[in-house]
Amino acid sequence: MKEDTKRIEILDELRGFAILAMIVHHTFLDIGYVLGLDWGYNIFDKLCILQPLFWAIFIVISGICSRLSRNTVKRGCIVFAAGLIVTLVTAVIMPKLGMTGAEIYFGILSCLGACMIITGLLMPLIKKTPVAVGVIISIILFAMTYSVGSGSLFFGLIKLPAALYKTNYLAPLGFYNSSFKSADYFSLFPWLFMFLFGAFIGKYAKDGAFPAWTYKKHSKPLAFIGRNSLWFYLAHQPVIYGILYAVSGIIIMIYKYKV
Repeated sequence: MKEDTKRIEILDELRGFAILAMIVHHTFLDIGYVLGLDWGYNIFDKLCILQPLFWAIFIVISGICSRLSRNTVKRGCIVFAAGLIVTLVTAVIMPKLGMTGAEIYFGILSCLGACMIITGLLMPLIKKTPVAVGVIISIILFAMTYSVGSGSLFFGLIKLPAALYKTNYLAPLGFYNSSFKSADYFSLFPWLFMFLFGAFIGKYAKDGAFPAWTYKKHSKPLAFIGRNSLWFYLAHQPVIYGILYAVSGIIIMIYKYKV
């Protein structure tokens, strides 16, 4: 954040809450994958209905913070690089170790990094655009492109050309076919517009015009997680995998001992 900007604690806390929710959600998936327990998959699938809410919280807050950053483009490059590292580990290194099915192509970090870079480059235009106009345009574009992954605009009202979906090279934009698989995937369409929505709202944050209670700290643990969300995201899967594989090893040892 810029040095003259007063920290809005509620943004850290909400981001920390969204990260915790994501970690809990992924834990159930990993329980099914590592321990082979179907109830882990079942709970994961049931919680998927809540995913868009946590995605929206995280992405909007990131958009707001783009107005508070010293250098949004530089920050975006760092986050995008972290996303590439995640892809390298999950899609190249892990399969060589016999761990498949967890490949990540253009996950949340890649998407956020790209959104930061694009928003940073567009910042002069964003600053000139009235907040109300920018918010309305962002909402319309988000609604228009939300169903891009299903081959349409405006939730099926307009069908997109099938040629866009013949390959997966345009997956970062939201155009992919049935062969595309990613354990974590956020396309630029529609999420770029959710990010831009936050960027326009961020003017109020930059001007110190948020309600007084948003600047007060309500939860130190959530604020800490929110401030270090990148590191929690990068570390949570290795940690969960490590714990679950350790539990699996203990169970096997106990079983062998009893036998």
